[in-house]
Amino acid sequence: MGFFQSPARLDRPASRTWANETATWLQGRAALDEADALAIELERKWGCGRLRLLVSPELRGRFDSQRWKLTQAQWHGSLEDVVREAGRMARAWRALDAAAEAAGAAPLSPDVWELSLSDGTVIALTRSRTEAHHVVDDPRFVATYTLSDVADLIEKHGFYFGAGRKHDGEKVTPQRRDIDDPLEGQSGLFLEDEIPF
Repeated sequence: MGFFQSPARLDRPASRTWANETATWLQGRAALDEADALAIELERKWGCGRLRLLVSPELRGRFDSQRWKLTQAQWHGSLEDVVREAGRMARAWRALDAAAEAAGAAPLSPDVWELSLSDGTVIALTRSRTEAHHVVDDPRFVATYTLSDVADLIEKHGFYFGAGRKHDGEKVTPQRRDIDDPLEGQSGLFLEDEIPF
């Protein structure tokens, strides 16, 4: 999952005391696994990175703040910090799920195109990264590409693999790319306020 950052991206070196002994590491992992399992379940339901965009900006901000707190606890906290923040993270996921359902948002129903190469390799083509998440665990697919990936290939290599078809009178406007996660690549951010989850 892309929600938790590595210690190199945090504001100080890792000092996770909870992971120093087997017993506390197992307890911490159990708490983190509960939050991670819920995240995986809801990403399959709503799409990877999509659920946080279906709720109000206020709730999204509180959710992102809780994600950051869990990351800080994971890399710098005690066992009590990890257990507390993982529990809050699970409640935050449930709050987003409930808010999206209350708003009438529809769970993701991805369109997936399957391509078979001459050697029998099966490729999946989806519209977005969000939809690609739904097929990433399918053992039939060796690789999954999005339409943005195809656009990047065309921009990088031109029409090397074949000329595109042009339709007279058709106007095309650039498509907006996926919204990036605000915590990816951030450092020095540490939020101290309490999250009411």
